[in-house]
Amino acid sequence: MESKGRKGSSEINYSHARVQYKIAMLTFKVFHDSAPRYMESLVAVADLPIKLSTVGSHAYAVAAAQVWNVLPEVVVSSSSLQTYRRQLKSHLFQRSYSHLIS
Repeated sequence: MESKGRKGSSEINYSHARVQYKIAMLTFKVFHDSAPRYMESLVAVADLPIKLSTVGSHAYAVAAAQVWNVLPEVVVSSSSLQTYRRQLKSHLFQRSYSHLIS
């Protein structure tokens, strides 16, 4: 019997992919000037140090760089939000559920 509050692996995959999707969408909007101006100062896509504190690794600036930097070129080079959204969803689905697709 599964205890209350404990998530199954498919729920965790979905939650993790959803968070990555939200971060990646906001980051795309920042880079294409369709996000609030204050967000611009929070995003700098660069290599990050390997060790971060737990709190630091959850900050938007860090999470945005981590998510964006691992996206394939076909996703980040999308010219429109609609294309980017479609490519991003496909990428995250394939990565999260590759064991079900094969």
